[in-house]
Amino acid sequence: MWLFTTFGFFSIVEKKGDRRPGTLTVRARVRRDLTALRRKYLPELGRTIEKHTSDYRFRAQVPREALAAAMPRIVQDLHYENFKDTVKKRQGENRADLYEIVWLLLESLQPRVSTRRRKPTRQLRRR
Repeated sequence: MWLFTTFGFFSIVEKKGDRRPGTLTVRARVRRDLTALRRKYLPELGRTIEKHTSDYRFRAQVPREALAAAMPRIVQDLHYENFKDTVKKRQGENRADLYEIVWLLLESLQPRVSTRRRKPTRQLRRR
């Protein structure tokens, strides 16, 4: 599952190598995303492991039940009208621009009413 939030982006999977049944791996591209998740919603999230050769550089394991219990708290904290604007305020313009690109790509899944194609509002800055 991909989870885009105003405090981070996560890929959550059940890896073959997870220590025991009922364990999930939460992966992130940015270490601070896992740190934010752990601090605010999921203290049960294990230590962050960095793997330079993986597509998701940062990962941590968590009991499935703990993650399931954290999801309603994340939903209860949802108090905004526009996701991308809130990401911009909380995580900066570059992150918001990246999310907008994903949004634009996924827009192609729905039937098109107009032939006009939207473009990102500005150029991306590379780090």
